[in-house]
Amino acid sequence: MTTPRNAVDGEAIHWDQDLSYGQYLDLEPLLACQNPASKEHDELLFIVIHQVSELWIKLCLHEAHGAAANIDADDLSPAFKMLSRVARIQEQLIKAWEVLVTMTPADYASFRDSLGQSSGFQSYQYREIEFLLGNKNAKMIEAHRERPKDYQKLQEALAAPSLYDVTLKLLARRGFAIPAEKIERDWRDPYTACPEVEAAWAEVYRHSERHWDLYELAEKLVDVEFNFQRWRFNHMKTVERIIGYRRGTGGTAGVNYLVKALDLQFFPELWSVRTSI
Repeated sequence: MTTPRNAVDGEAIHWDQDLSYGQYLDLEPLLACQNPASKEHDELLFIVIHQVSELWIKLCLHEAHGAAANIDADDLSPAFKMLSRVARIQEQLIKAWEVLVTMTPADYASFRDSLGQSSGFQSYQYREIEFLLGNKNAKMIEAHRERPKDYQKLQEALAAPSLYDVTLKLLARRGFAIPAEKIERDWRDPYTACPEVEAAWAEVYRHSERHWDLYELAEKLVDVEFNFQRWRFNHMKTVERIIGYRRGTGGTAGVNYLVKALDLQFFPELWSVRTSI
């Protein structure tokens, strides 16, 4: 009898292992932490989507912190790879909304009361990635005051330079006329745009062959913010589709709150410079 070309029976698969696939990935506790509070079919979908998103955000933070450290060390090549990875991760986060919108308003209403006051607004990882990207707002930490470990970590993230802050410090080291108050300031304060920074980016874009690595860095940062805005928009439209204009479970104004968030920018001069080039 001829063995089919695609037969796998003869492969040297190791069935007895000291460390199995499931053990390495801690699958048993991972797959045991989806615990719907109701008996409604769609609640598992809601839980899995949000848990997977938190895992992707965890990886985003890992890569973005790594990119910031490399930018601060003037080592841009690994930073480019990390920022590209962040952008790919963001694509996965955006796609997650496409799965969630298969849930109808009636589906969500069937278990919504089981959520109590819990809300994605309370995600400390989401708040950390916003702080790292530059959306500094000390008031947003208060939702985490009852969890000291998370509260302390967010305090540290608030007080640390953002990804854009370390980028502007790099521009200053490269000889661009970045005002001192933009690179020596209280990092807890929100960044505000200024003409001198826009002029520096205009120089980078107009003479990209001379400043190629900074030009590439600028576009990597734009990719990250562009995808973040796409994620925000899809979030807003998903909420609108499922609950309309009802208030969110965490007490926010729901869709109206999410619409306001669309106006926030992390790297303002990288957008305004496009008009002046």
